[in-house]
Amino acid sequence: MTEREQPLAQQAAPGPHRIAQAEVARNIRDLPALPTIVLELIRTFDQPDVDVARLAETISHDQALAARTLRVANSSFYGLASKVKTINQAIMVLGFDTVRSLVSAGAIVHALPGAGGHLDLAQFWRHSMATAVCARNIARRTRLNQDYAFLSGLLHDIGRLVLATRFPQQYAAAMAWRDQQDAWQVDAERQVLGIDHQQVGLMLAETWKFPALIQRAIGNHHAPAVDDLGDVPSIVHVANAIVHALDLGGEADSLVPPVSDQAWASLRLDGEMLRAVFSETEEQYEEACTILSA
Repeated sequence: MTEREQPLAQQAAPGPHRIAQAEVARNIRDLPALPTIVLELIRTFDQPDVDVARLAETISHDQALAARTLRVANSSFYGLASKVKTINQAIMVLGFDTVRSLVSAGAIVHALPGAGGHLDLAQFWRHSMATAVCARNIARRTRLNQDYAFLSGLLHDIGRLVLATRFPQQYAAAMAWRDQQDAWQVDAERQVLGIDHQQVGLMLAETWKFPALIQRAIGNHHAPAVDDLGDVPSIVHVANAIVHALDLGGEADSLVPPVSDQAWASLRLDGEMLRAVFSETEEQYEEACTILSA
């Protein structure tokens, strides 16, 4: 058993910067609640029969949410031929699944903390958006749900944001240890904090009642479970590594995380598909960031 495969309690040495799960849970409960409409949209992810007209009307009644959604829908990221003026039009042109994902992503980004502490917030969200775009491109070629992949990619590192904003001193100590040891991010967190951003992200995803597939994609994005090989969690795992390799987020001295051979093989990406994913991700990345500023 390698060090990275050891249970968390065996890896983390006692120290002044350890964070208890109870502390994390308490801080997550203090975060702003998601808008009711977003919680309703998220609950429909696993429902085969959805009253699209009613949900569209509900979104339209939230002026800020509707305006933000229409700004993104009309961005060059989607490349629509004519201007979309209503949520119903957006659903007709883009499809309900895409609009649902778009509304959810925008609302979640704005609900999360806006100050990053030791974390460069702009770089954090740019990396997250690049991973979302890459995951979506992989999902299209592997014929998996593109919107699940996009939202999971966008949110895969939300645990880092919680740690950096709610536990700034402890998080700074973990990052200092990472830089001193030239270690992987997740290993530094386990060693110094006794908990890693995957676990914290999973706790938030559970609290906000995300679909189980998104929970697993967030909670296991550095090591997908066997049952998730060839599914969205494996896509997010690979997309995260690709984006680090392409350096799209602009993170200084960021190491490319190791890629699971099983997860890579399960997606069956040949050379031509991979080149297309690289190219499309780089082309779409800047425009996709309009979701962050909408």
